[in-house]
Amino acid sequence: MPDTIVLLPAPDMGHMISMVELGKLILHHYAHKFSITILITTGSIMESPGVTSYIHRVPQSNPSISFHRLPSVSVDTTPTRSRAAIAFEHIRLSLAHATDSLQQISSSSTIRALIIDLFCTSALPTAKNFNLPVYYFYTSGAYALAAFLYFPKIHEQTTKSFKDLTTTELHFPGISSPLKATQMLEPTLDRDDPAYWDMLHCCSNLPKSNGIIANTFEDLEPKALKAIADGVCVPDSPTPPVYCIGPLIADAEERAGEDGNECLSWLDSQPSRSVVFLCFGSRGSFSVAQVKEVAYGLERSGQRELREKSWKMREMALAALGSASGSSTRALAKFVEALYLPKLLQNPEVAADVEHCWRFME
Repeated sequence: MPDTIVLLPAPDMGHMISMVELGKLILHHYAHKFSITILITTGSIMESPGVTSYIHRVPQSNPSISFHRLPSVSVDTTPTRSRAAIAFEHIRLSLAHATDSLQQISSSSTIRALIIDLFCTSALPTAKNFNLPVYYFYTSGAYALAAFLYFPKIHEQTTKSFKDLTTTELHFPGISSPLKATQMLEPTLDRDDPAYWDMLHCCSNLPKSNGIIANTFEDLEPKALKAIADGVCVPDSPTPPVYCIGPLIADAEERAGEDGNECLSWLDSQPSRSVVFLCFGSRGSFSVAQVKEVAYGLERSGQRELREKSWKMREMALAALGSASGSSTRALAKFVEALYLPKLLQNPEVAADVEHCWRFME
């Protein structure tokens, strides 16, 4: 039987695209040896509308990549539960069906390895039952990876929730500047939120893998990578090898949709290196007021191009928000999906990129 490598991304669009690009990279080097099978969940609150069309396009240009959907599951979506807790439960319940899916895949292919997203840690027992080597694919950079590897030690240093430690600074190996406890990743802020314990479980299991694949390169984040390699991020057990394979660049045509055309047309009309690109991520959590403040800040900068950009941003953001008010984790989804195209950062009109997440913690 032919050999395949099974990839298991989190259902978020950004994680999905990163995992697909990893699959392409593997095929670029080992197309004669492996095919790629990607297991995906069904119906997650993290899954954006573009996922279905995206996974339909990928095999058309990459026939050695196939997708296998896990069965849909029922999740408690009580409004008092955090979105992160709901998302973790959805992944956990979905992966309860992973055994059946892997058996089905094994009927036509020999599975050689399982590569999982950090948030899909609940698949580890299943991989062990199949005697499969398991690698994590960490889709962000080494600074955030170092922080997550060290997170279990930070957990031991206090019994309070980070959200309540308003004057506390946290120190992580390989990261020169301390991080305010209140600025930790949202699912880790409240110990009363089940998502906190899900994150702790995920981070605690990182060292138990056969290796960690990171979407970065050594010259970009040498301090963090050295701290990880020296074992100081996981002082109580061996640290698995870290393989830097970044930066992965998504295929612009494959992921582009019609929503991006208007923005790109506007961008092409601007002077060279005159635009600041703001990336909030596919699940940016901003209120209407915050979006307006960002636009006002650009407008008041005194630069014509930034003022023009701010009006465009306000127009597109408010169109995406519609009549919504208050904070919503999906508020900017349409706006961001329209903008977040590789073509944007390759465009000569873009002078700077302001990123979300923890990619550059230094």
